[in-house]
Amino acid sequence: MDLPRSVLNFRFFATAILHLHEEAYQTRQGVLNYVVREPVGVAGLISPWNLPLYLLSWKIAPALAAGNTVVCKPSELTPMTAYMLAEIMVEAGLPAGVCNMVFGKGDPAGEALCSHPNVPLISFTGGTATGQRILESTAPYFKKTSLELGGKNPNIIFQDAPLDRCLGETIRSSFLNQGEICLCGSRIFVQQSIFDSFLNQFVERTKSLKVGDPTQTETFLGPVVSREHRKKILSFIAQAVCEGGRVMCGEDGTSHDLEGGYFVRPTIITQASPSSQIMQEEVFGPVVTVTPFDTEEEVIEMANSVRYGLSASVWTENLSCGHRMAHHLKVGTVWINGWMIRDLRVPFGGMKSSGLGREGGLHTLDFFTEKKNVCINIEGPI
Repeated sequence: MDLPRSVLNFRFFATAILHLHEEAYQTRQGVLNYVVREPVGVAGLISPWNLPLYLLSWKIAPALAAGNTVVCKPSELTPMTAYMLAEIMVEAGLPAGVCNMVFGKGDPAGEALCSHPNVPLISFTGGTATGQRILESTAPYFKKTSLELGGKNPNIIFQDAPLDRCLGETIRSSFLNQGEICLCGSRIFVQQSIFDSFLNQFVERTKSLKVGDPTQTETFLGPVVSREHRKKILSFIAQAVCEGGRVMCGEDGTSHDLEGGYFVRPTIITQASPSSQIMQEEVFGPVVTVTPFDTEEEVIEMANSVRYGLSASVWTENLSCGHRMAHHLKVGTVWINGWMIRDLRVPFGGMKSSGLGREGGLHTLDFFTEKKNVCINIEGPI
């Protein structure tokens, strides 16, 4: 995913910047108002470890296209692809000082960017707690700030859903990249009439997923990012069991590392209370809950009952139902009968604790530019 989407990001923004347009208004006879764009200046770009090249390129490409210089702080856990990208930019002839990579931990490297008075823009993708700290650091300087944060995304499956396609996509949206994607559908809600059938098939398919060496083509899940992160994921599972959840397959919170990495088997939990930790907090690993529902009203209430609001998937052949759900779900992106379908022309971002600001397409170029209104009064003596 990292490489092809990174290529797409650079290609898209390299051409999108050539096709911007603004409107001009004749305020009254002899008076014209129009808008011009200017680069913001130095853009501070802080990217996460889970898709380290793709998410960094999503920031670098529009920032450079808009005429800014950038200072990038990739995650200290996954710095190598950012280093290689910097080498490629030198090889491509980018002038020195235009794209700068700073390697280090969030404190002091990221903190220095956020609190520096000569860095007027910060774009951050990562955890909600870190996003809150960044907002506190940038507020005294009134910086343009974009925060793409965590998610606890609902995957809602109605009884008329195309089940075969839905099952395949639910496997992907649950466990792709070891579940270490902010858009993963970690809370699965299934209408009661098909709940047992869906759950049995979902568990069966999940048990068949191969966990192991990520260089092998048959492997679906590799290791999670670190020993500490694996420990955190297992603690969520153990807490879920303590709170009454039932593990249908995967980890029970007590297994040991597999040889060669920090592996976590894909885990499905049922009978979790909507108010339990596993249903409320972002795990960021291959762990999902499956919960039955009866009505639209009931599932909307459960889906919206978390502090996050990044994305949602709705599976139904009823077009009216799909539109109703899209309007009622408090999230930034709603996919109907799909997942992770991206169009760079539309805005991307979350509601509530999932973020601040929108990134994507022309909206991103808006963020990386300053708009200035020009009013020309051509009346008067010549």
